[in-house]
Amino acid sequence: MKFNFRVLALIIFIVSAGNAIADERKEVVQTFYDFLSNPASQTHADAFIASTADGWQSIGDYSGENKQRDQFIGQVSGFFAKLIPDLNWEVQEMIQEGNKIVVRSRATGTPNGPLFGVDGQGKRFDILTIDIHTVENGKIVTSYHVEDWAGALQQLSGK
Repeated sequence: MKFNFRVLALIIFIVSAGNAIADERKEVVQTFYDFLSNPASQTHADAFIASTADGWQSIGDYSGENKQRDQFIGQVSGFFAKLIPDLNWEVQEMIQEGNKIVVRSRATGTPNGPLFGVDGQGKRFDILTIDIHTVENGKIVTSYHVEDWAGALQQLSGK
């Protein structure tokens, strides 16, 4: 039996191409977290815009009231940038399955005023977040997300 180097080369090429696409999708998703960690940065906001589809939606519950891209940018650049200037959203793990990227991350920050009605008086929060992003044609089209804001409020209230 003769070894076929062409078949081996084709297999290596296919695997390499698949890994490159996976890496590109993860890089696109990383811009989401870079923006969250730099909420006052126009550069990061522009990179987020470039990485999301025009019809991108942020889905945080089943109310049907999803945030559109402009609403999300306003919330991050306005609300979060002013209230939590040291906000950091650290990606701890990315798992890809097809065009879905699941991200486990850690959000930390020190609000300089009441967060959802709780005045932490300079206390810091550290919470777990889970997101599922769908990437199509090199852009994020949806982001499902869950953050432990109840845990943040508990940490800020000292309970």
